[in-house]
Amino acid sequence: MKLIKRLLALSLASIIMSSLLVSCVKDGDLSSQDNADDGTLPVVVKEEFDLPEDMEVAKSIDFNAVAEFEDGELVESNILSSLGGYSGSGYVDMESENSSATVTIDFPETGLYNIVIRNASNNEFKENDVLIDGNPIGSLVTEQQRGWQEFAFEGMYIEKGERKITVKKSWGWTYLDCVKIMPGEDMPSDLYDVKTELINENASDNAKRLMKYLDDSYGEYVLTGQYAGNAKKSKEFKAIANTTGRYPAICGFDLIEYSPSRRLHGSKSDDVDNAIDWWEEGGIVTFAWHWNAPSKYLYKTDENPWWKGFYKEGTFIDLGKIMNGGDPDGYDLLISDIDAIAKELKKLEDAGVPVLWRPLHEASGGWFWWGTSGPQAFKDLWRTMYRRLTEHHGINNLIWLWNGQDGDWYPGDEYVDMIGEDIYPPEHDYSSQKPRFNKAVSYTDSRKVIALSENGVIPDVDLMFRDGAIWSWFAVWEGDFVLETEGLSKYSEKYTEAEKLIKIYNHKRTITLDELPNLKEYPLD
Repeated sequence: MKLIKRLLALSLASIIMSSLLVSCVKDGDLSSQDNADDGTLPVVVKEEFDLPEDMEVAKSIDFNAVAEFEDGELVESNILSSLGGYSGSGYVDMESENSSATVTIDFPETGLYNIVIRNASNNEFKENDVLIDGNPIGSLVTEQQRGWQEFAFEGMYIEKGERKITVKKSWGWTYLDCVKIMPGEDMPSDLYDVKTELINENASDNAKRLMKYLDDSYGEYVLTGQYAGNAKKSKEFKAIANTTGRYPAICGFDLIEYSPSRRLHGSKSDDVDNAIDWWEEGGIVTFAWHWNAPSKYLYKTDENPWWKGFYKEGTFIDLGKIMNGGDPDGYDLLISDIDAIAKELKKLEDAGVPVLWRPLHEASGGWFWWGTSGPQAFKDLWRTMYRRLTEHHGINNLIWLWNGQDGDWYPGDEYVDMIGEDIYPPEHDYSSQKPRFNKAVSYTDSRKVIALSENGVIPDVDLMFRDGAIWSWFAVWEGDFVLETEGLSKYSEKYTEAEKLIKIYNHKRTITLDELPNLKEYPLD
């Protein structure tokens, strides 16, 4: 089904391998690395970390089982019965800081299973860690409601034999009832066959070329990415290059300091100019916008200073009232802010830079002001921004990356080019994050490219392919997700260990800066 893509991919791989140099960093030994400050890099050959061409995605196994948490191994957890509707003889209270509950299940074959955890909240949103034999598989999300609910980890790869499934307290108090095991579903055969056409019919050729490249590589390769406002000059990029011998293919920038209310207080930024330079060096550009609310709506107190205006607690803006017509002045202020950002996006367009555009991100989390009035107000704002930038300002270099993180917040296929998930798993959790990948797939019946648009730990590439959860690209957040607190360009292993980073950046299924094609000439046909 993806024959043309595979031919293109094999052609690209041939070009990549023919250009590789001969020496390499082996077994995580960083002692001979040069300093990227002077522009030189240690050289790493990609053949060292090899994913078999014939590696098969695991298949669904027909098996059903139920295990009660109260019958399992409990650590600092109590068995209760006051909340009705539970199964078995009771349920487990995850109240203490070190609470955990473990059940053991004998799986008949290696393959794909659905793990469904029945739990309840104390009327608050919670997330807690789930592990199989001590290895993290993702977060158990408990919605903000009281009463039993089921959370599914779908299509999980589990090996034959007895396996311990553990829920460990991470962020929040929850009640645990039972674990249900069901057959996992095979990944759809057309999952990575996406529609290349952008939603903006007037999209620039460079935007079309970038989207075509992402389409061609989707399901075949994973592009490496890193947020750092100064690209190669940043400490993050130097730390990565010093460790792996390579630079990321994608650099993430932010328009936060271009927000009018921050400019009013003297904020400055070179991110737009740096993004243009990065594109000229052959890299891919993605932009977020931590939108500082208009100055009228900022508290400007010691507790909530003006620069916190993108957070919920930093502003008293009421987006619902603005979008339903109850605050026309507020609407005009939002349009004025979008117009200011349009000027910066226009500079990028004039320089030929296509942008993976990720505004209004993580809306459903509720920690940013654009997510505090619910899904409808958010969707209205998203559509308003799209029309203002595309139809009014005629900005055609944007690939619209929606990152609402919940299906209720999806504004519609006609307003979305790509889907992104932002994930911050526990330290050294290298799982493929397949439950979140599956969730992103479920937002629409259409096939869209799905990216790990912001992350802490980088998932293991082999696990992505094994699990059939092949993110188009990842983009690690800046600061201590990459850097030690002291020392110029010194890599931190707090989240992703150096050995893993070397493997990921030198895996033959990942793309780094040196392996990108000339995107200004990438064929559209």
